[in-house]
Amino acid sequence: TLAMWHRVAPVLAKRFTVVAPDLRGYGLSGKPGVSAEHAAHSKRAMAADMAGLMEQLGHERFQVVAHDRGARVAHRLALDHAARVERLCLMDVVPTLHHFEHADMAFAMGYYHWFWLAQPHPQPERLIEQDVELWFDIHTNREPKDRGFFHPEARADYLAALRLPGTVTSICEDYRAAATLDLVHDRESRAAGQRIACPLLALWGAKGKIGQWYDALAVWRDYATGPVSGHAVNSGHYLAEEAPEEVLAALEPFLRG
Repeated sequence: TLAMWHRVAPVLAKRFTVVAPDLRGYGLSGKPGVSAEHAAHSKRAMAADMAGLMEQLGHERFQVVAHDRGARVAHRLALDHAARVERLCLMDVVPTLHHFEHADMAFAMGYYHWFWLAQPHPQPERLIEQDVELWFDIHTNREPKDRGFFHPEARADYLAALRLPGTVTSICEDYRAAATLDLVHDRESRAAGQRIACPLLALWGAKGKIGQWYDALAVWRDYATGPVSGHAVNSGHYLAEEAPEEVLAALEPFLRG
């Protein structure tokens, strides 16, 4: 949820106007439910949400900072609404298409949840909804002794959102879309020569999997025509919560241009 930015957004808000929305289906945002081809949770639909929100708030052009699922939405936003995105920061991801086209045993074991959550409705939902707190802890790969970076109020927000009707289904639909319709859109964009045109900052956790499996900057340069920069941050997957000072040190000069 937007609570993940609690150690970063207030600092950025001293210099910038900050808009921190929950993605479609997540947090307190609307839950479209199951749809044909999972179109309601495609990154194209989610990106259109973000573009529409910013237009309503009076921001014709804007910079985007995004992590994980939000970064996949932001990637599509930068393709479908290229004229509106001035700068783009993507955290702890490489393109979804690259993940699937280069999948091996390490990826299947490390990102097993991508394949499980994408199973047909309502198989994963039924298991998760039996105990959402247990699933949250398993999914975030954290033993109790390692969860200190989750602020208690943020953790409570995440769990409260998971317990709302429709959230778990939306999460699964997001992953179902990623394994199906999103790949169609991504391949269409590649065939059309559509790439990220704005400056791109890629950050990833030095203790996470992105840096172990990929040359992240090289991968993103294959998907961009604009300048690409970035580096590893001394954290696991949750950069903004585990290493906010490092994240801010990278973000502030990038966003100032």
